[in-house]
Amino acid sequence: MTGVEGAGTLYVVSTPIGNMGDFSFRAVDVLKSVNLILAEDTRHTRNLLDRYEIKTAATSYHEHNEAKTTPSLVTRLQRGESLALVSDAGTPLISDPGARLVRAAIAAGIDVVAIPGPSALLSALVVSGLDADRFTFFGFLTRTGSDRRAALDEISSMKHTAVLYEAPNRLVATLGELERRGGGARPAVVAREMTKQFEEVKRGTVSELKAYYEDKPPRGEVVLVIAAAVELAPTDEVVQTRVNALRASGMSARDAATAVAAELGVSKRVAYRLAQRATKAGEEE
Repeated sequence: MTGVEGAGTLYVVSTPIGNMGDFSFRAVDVLKSVNLILAEDTRHTRNLLDRYEIKTAATSYHEHNEAKTTPSLVTRLQRGESLALVSDAGTPLISDPGARLVRAAIAAGIDVVAIPGPSALLSALVVSGLDADRFTFFGFLTRTGSDRRAALDEISSMKHTAVLYEAPNRLVATLGELERRGGGARPAVVAREMTKQFEEVKRGTVSELKAYYEDKPPRGEVVLVIAAAVELAPTDEVVQTRVNALRASGMSARDAATAVAAELGVSKRVAYRLAQRATKAGEEE
């Protein structure tokens, strides 16, 4: 702990994403010990608090009031009170409110402590079977506009796993947009209603999943996990065209082969064979 002496602590507490049994002992202890719980929806959070006999007072803290209430909350922390921030489900700040308060607390020298727990993002990723060593999380894509197109373009060319949240009524459209960008054959996973009664993990290609959910529209909360784009090796025709251009500029066959191998990611042997072909063609002319 490195916070201001005498100040309280802001706890960022993860809550269950469906199954109430996923709540940790430490999370229960923290929520019982703080002065106030900041909840996205107090009615929703009260169900959890009652389940674990947590009597601590709770107040609303969400995107519509965070700008107004953050200064007074920081003042309470500075006076020595400890607060716990929770979202309706999962880890706060991950596509949920709270970043403003965390930044303000840090700026005021307040200790911010994470109480880790459930996350739909990570739950979907680890059961997907796709590479989890490196991934990019996109949250919810905007519904329309240039930001959405830019995100889909980035996902379409990404060389590692992409994870995003999607509304069930827009899932088929998103899969269709990825398909139109050439990603129809990419492995993907739709993880729906994670930890809940009707949990479903559906695996297939982007095109297969699109066809499946066109016939069976999904319900509930959806996480879409998409495998990395596979970069196909350039064809001999592509390599030949590039070699020809370098040879025409006066570069030797060996130097052209070395340059093309580095530029296009092909073997020097293949590039040199095609460079020699270009030389022979030039001699025959």
